[in-house]
Amino acid sequence: MRTLRIQTAKAFRPLLKPARYKAAWGGRGSGKSQFFADLMIEDSLYERGLRSVCIREVQKSLKESAKRLIEDKLVVHGLGEADGFRVYREVIETPGGGIIIFQGMQDHTAESIKSLEGFKRAWCEEAQTLSSRSLSLLRPTIRADESEIWFSWNPRRKNDPVDMMLRGDVMPTDATVIRANWSDNPWFPKVLDNERLDCKRDQPDQYQHIWEGDYAGVISGAYYAACLTEAKAKGRIGNVSADPLMTYRAFFDIGGTGAKADAVAIWIAQFVGREIRVLDYYEAVGQPLATHVNWLRSTGYGNALCVLPHDGTTQDKVYDVSYESALQQAGFETLVIPNQGKGAAMMRIEAARRLFPSIWFNEETTVGGVDALGWYHERRDETRNIGLGPEHDFSSHGADAFGLMCVAYEAPVEDTVRRHRRASGWMSA
Repeated sequence: MRTLRIQTAKAFRPLLKPARYKAAWGGRGSGKSQFFADLMIEDSLYERGLRSVCIREVQKSLKESAKRLIEDKLVVHGLGEADGFRVYREVIETPGGGIIIFQGMQDHTAESIKSLEGFKRAWCEEAQTLSSRSLSLLRPTIRADESEIWFSWNPRRKNDPVDMMLRGDVMPTDATVIRANWSDNPWFPKVLDNERLDCKRDQPDQYQHIWEGDYAGVISGAYYAACLTEAKAKGRIGNVSADPLMTYRAFFDIGGTGAKADAVAIWIAQFVGREIRVLDYYEAVGQPLATHVNWLRSTGYGNALCVLPHDGTTQDKVYDVSYESALQQAGFETLVIPNQGKGAAMMRIEAARRLFPSIWFNEETTVGGVDALGWYHERRDETRNIGLGPEHDFSSHGADAFGLMCVAYEAPVEDTVRRHRRASGWMSA
């Protein structure tokens, strides 16, 4: 039997020991994919008949899979048919009748996933895109004795399923998880280092996510990307205190109840002079109104003015009550912003962009909301290269409530009066 000599960076050495779950997360250039490709070849060589699968959430073609990387690794290690490795168009055969296949999890159903029973290795590439459904299908299916499931990914959001599973408070049994970045790669090439430095210079808001493995605070092309980058640079995201003499305002985006309900999002803010102080953020899915009311009261906003979108007056089909009337019955003063008609979403976005230089965020309590703003982006028709308006995803609820706040904001009356007087020559500046 051939003996392989594979150099392994120090950061990856914990993953050489057997474990049910092996995971490596971090930024670009760390060598995560290189490591797992080498490990799959090594395991296939020494465990004859090993069946393995390389997985992505969506795989439209083999060009998107790890197949080419594994083929290149076979060449580097000088392994071929004489050693039991045979490369075909869709699969790679391995010694002793083993096989490596390449599949997309979205193509599987609860019935078809059974085809992977008996497989002892599953490598999930780009694992940040895996859905909860895919994980729940995969984990019990790869169940042969001494089977392993591997994950490699560049983190995107804290609540992505793979991060919740492998970087949360409760880890699965027998899991080895490591972080690896470009600085952990002793073979990091000069050409890639130039790319890294260019990114640090030209895309400072993207650098930590792309190269250091941080969560994506602002994605490229997001509506508020430039606004948030400037706010961070100028210190408007930090410690912000409430003014005890000013009115608390709770700005809502209304979801609903039940398992398929959208999220309810609430921003708490005060209008202090020409500043908008954003003090808190709340979001919940499928909860009754009483849950939101309890949060307002328990966090000290029991006397807040509740500002609702136009559908706040709509009667719920089940409970025959509107958000407006229910909040009023709970003792809150309410204000409903009228329907702005066609183009309302872009009106909210433009209002927010205009006011952003006057907005201050209390960082500790608004992390989830700021994350939503950093992700809120346009849906595009790539074929025609045209925008189709805001993408409706996890970020849109927080972004809509934030936009409502900006539409509802009015400059202080005294400032408006002074401006008119100066324009008319009634008073000096």
